[in-house]
Amino acid sequence: MASSATSLSPELAARAAEVLAGLDRLTRAALAAQARALREAGHGPRVSYSRKVFIPLTRLCRNTCGYCTFVRGPKQVAHPYLRPDEVLEIAKLGAAAGCNEALFTLGDRPESVHAAARAALEQLGYGSTIEYLAAMCALVLAETGLLPHVNAGVLSEDESRRLRKVSVSQGLMLESIADRLCEPGGPHHGCPDKLPAVRLEAIDAAGRAGVPFTSGLLIGIGETRLERVAALIALKDAHERHGHLQEVIVQNFRAKPDTRMRASEHAAFDDLLWTAAAARLILGAEANIQVPPNLSEARFPELLGAGINDWGGISPVTDDYVNPEHAWPSIAALEQVTRAAGLVPVERLAIYSAYVNEPARWLDSALVPRVLAASDSEGYARPEAWSPGVAGVAPPQLTAPSAAGRHRAFDAALARAGRGDRLDEADIVRLFEAREGALEALLVSADELRAAAAGDTVRYVVNRNINYTNICSFRCRFCAFSKGRTAETLRGQPYDLALEEVARRVTEAWARGATEVCMQGGIHPAYTGDTYVALLRAVKQAEPRIHVHAFSPLEVTHGARTLGVSIAAFLARLRDAGLGSLPGTAAEILDDAVRARICPDKLGTAEWLEVVEAAHRAGLRTTSTIMFGHVETPHAWARHLAAVRDLQERTGGITEFVPLPFVHMEAPMFLREGARRGPTWRETLLMHAVARLALHPLIPNIQVSWVKLGPAGAAACLAAGANDLGGTLMNESISRAAGNEHGEELPPEAMEALIRQAGRRPAQRTTLYRAVDEERRSASLGAAPLAPVVLTPVPRRATTPTTSAATA
Repeated sequence: MASSATSLSPELAARAAEVLAGLDRLTRAALAAQARALREAGHGPRVSYSRKVFIPLTRLCRNTCGYCTFVRGPKQVAHPYLRPDEVLEIAKLGAAAGCNEALFTLGDRPESVHAAARAALEQLGYGSTIEYLAAMCALVLAETGLLPHVNAGVLSEDESRRLRKVSVSQGLMLESIADRLCEPGGPHHGCPDKLPAVRLEAIDAAGRAGVPFTSGLLIGIGETRLERVAALIALKDAHERHGHLQEVIVQNFRAKPDTRMRASEHAAFDDLLWTAAAARLILGAEANIQVPPNLSEARFPELLGAGINDWGGISPVTDDYVNPEHAWPSIAALEQVTRAAGLVPVERLAIYSAYVNEPARWLDSALVPRVLAASDSEGYARPEAWSPGVAGVAPPQLTAPSAAGRHRAFDAALARAGRGDRLDEADIVRLFEAREGALEALLVSADELRAAAAGDTVRYVVNRNINYTNICSFRCRFCAFSKGRTAETLRGQPYDLALEEVARRVTEAWARGATEVCMQGGIHPAYTGDTYVALLRAVKQAEPRIHVHAFSPLEVTHGARTLGVSIAAFLARLRDAGLGSLPGTAAEILDDAVRARICPDKLGTAEWLEVVEAAHRAGLRTTSTIMFGHVETPHAWARHLAAVRDLQERTGGITEFVPLPFVHMEAPMFLREGARRGPTWRETLLMHAVARLALHPLIPNIQVSWVKLGPAGAAACLAAGANDLGGTLMNESISRAAGNEHGEELPPEAMEALIRQAGRRPAQRTTLYRAVDEERRSASLGAAPLAPVVLTPVPRRATTPTTSAATA
């Protein structure tokens, strides 16, 4: 072994000595307590892990580390590299077992020292190990959907960039900062790729290439505590330069037979705990600190007490090929000990959540769709096949309630919401992060507030949707209604309804018991403000008694602009022509950074709020909506809810809040650029529950969209703060165009059966939450089937309609 004399630079040695002195002043208990407090500040109660499959592409290497049993000589392997069919066989086993990560591990550049490796590469048709690795990553991606993470040794910046195109993350352990460990007798003697300067440059190269990166320490190989601290400082410096260190592993050396270090003592377990806690204090609250649980035998639960927040990659199908004598604990065992510590186990991807949520910076564009489709709103692994709009897939069962997941900040936010206090963004985000025990407490609290605000009555309105055109000059990336595939079963052909057809639908709706028509459409380039007035007149001529709920803030803005009048003046004209209220749609997410990604040419947040406030000032009530589950995060949800609450506090004009889950199947941005597959079921429940809490007591009605969630999903949300089922619809076009499979109408009989099955009392309402008379209710029951709709093809309408219905 090398001597214990340090080989650090004077500057780094001085910095490390100062930090070590501070650590040494803490008792073991105080050190651990500070580490846990930092973990809670940075990660709340979450402890992550990745479900992976281990693919040892080659076990040849040009290095000869004194402790390694992974590496083999050419005569010890049947073939220098796994062949493509072997790689794919392993990957498919992982995919079948529910893995998300394909971990490729291999030795450093074996072709530089082994003729057998060069010959094998030539036979396979590749010029280097890195070239072959890139091809195998691409194969696994294409055939299995697993996300590759590569541990390929020391790479240049160009090589990191090449692998970045086919992998979501890369890794290289720093192991040690001590040059002296590379001297004769040291564990890294004869290992050109283990020189600390070489490894630090490779870590920096990955940072310059924009690669989410894993690094860490190997402790117990002869280094001192001062050198460990110095190594952590060096990693922190690299991260401050590039922001790319997604995790730091503290791995303990374990002596193995048939190695030069077989007689060496491994690091004591208390030393491992000290180093993990020191890593947390040095790297900070936000850092992801991992200690492999399989190298600690039965004592691995104690690692949580040292402030770690990640268990690493756990494979249900393959060994840890680097430490094969130490079996993985089962995922069930990891989850059990995590919950026993009051923490919540959360499955992650090979790329950590913070990096998932900045895809433009950290992912090759070709990988973005795969990663987003596999992730939830926080960037963790999506745990289920369920998505909004998909029929035949029941909402999943939530994890059985437990005490796990509650923490002081969450409980304080929940208490403030129960009092009706305004929550700030951080409070609302904490509520949206609720899992397991915290989620159960939140749902109970939301349901109690629902009962207090709205009682056990669940209301709905008998209405008809009339989407008068699907022609739109805007280019919203989520919209399949105006930009979806031209297929009869989805969007259909472009149309622009004749006013006679609008009037016919209104008359039919009234005969079937409707009290409302809801009218919205695309922003037709030929429409002016007069067009919208003509639509209102057509409705009111057909049935003066029906309530017209129409025109999003975007349509109002378009109409006012075409006439050269103010928003207030145009709203007054619409009101006088028969407009009764406005749908609070076109809101999507009231966060301009998200809007720039999903609807860059649409109204900004401030403009949307101004139009809705102007409507309230004009005496027109509105709904409010949020479209969630695409590319946004809980921070955007929190900003949206805060903006809606503040508006309601100013005007009192909002009748209800309507969460609209993103339906992904035909959405252009899902198909072309990448988006999530709608919210998860947990997130869907949370949106309704947190809305109830964050908007209490100002908005008493939380509506659930049966058309997006289906009857079973809608019924479940009635126990999560919702008290309204919206409209019967009669015709639903927008969600259907996105691929929704839950139908176009839920008639009153089905609506009321659903409500009663949920243990609540049904009641019809008007748009403005007044009771309907018996004549309307009777007309709505047993209604005749709808006549076929007529979709008037384009072109038809000039700037000002000229049909008899419009000019009467």
